Amino acid sequence: MSSPRHTAPAVATTAAPRPRGHYAQARIAGDLIFTAGFGPVDPQTGLLVGDGDVAEQTRQTLRNLQAVLAEAGATLQDVVKLTAFLEDPDRDWDAYDAVFPEFFEAPYPARLTAGAHLGTILVEIEAVALRPPQDLASSPQ
Repeated sequence: MSSPRHTAPAVATTAAPRPRGHYAQARIAGDLIFTAGFGPVDPQTGLLVGDGDVAEQTRQTLRNLQAVLAEAGATLQDVVKLTAFLEDPDRDWDAYDAVFPEFFEAPYPARLTAGAHLGTILVEIEAVALRPPQDLASSPQ
């Protein structure tokens, strides 16, 4: 006899771009939140933000991650690992990296940044975050 299959809840919000394929914006597995990769798309218009500006594209991408994490009951401060892809790391690293202190405080998440052919965007980022305990997340501070 097989045990019942556990399904990790999916996270969905209109405050971040809708998936363009068969995937969830994020999934919750135990105490962890795994997000999809997000790029610099404005969720209200569906249009790319910051044409040719990696700093502005990074800001929009992190705002999209922030929205999905909020829907799951977390913040960017709960992120423990980021995986990012840059269209041109040699050209864009400094401007991309300079944006992170606008969204994160020390201790910063662990991060991997690699080059990848992204087509019309300059950056894509996914995250793994710790999900705060529900009783703490909903209690007043």
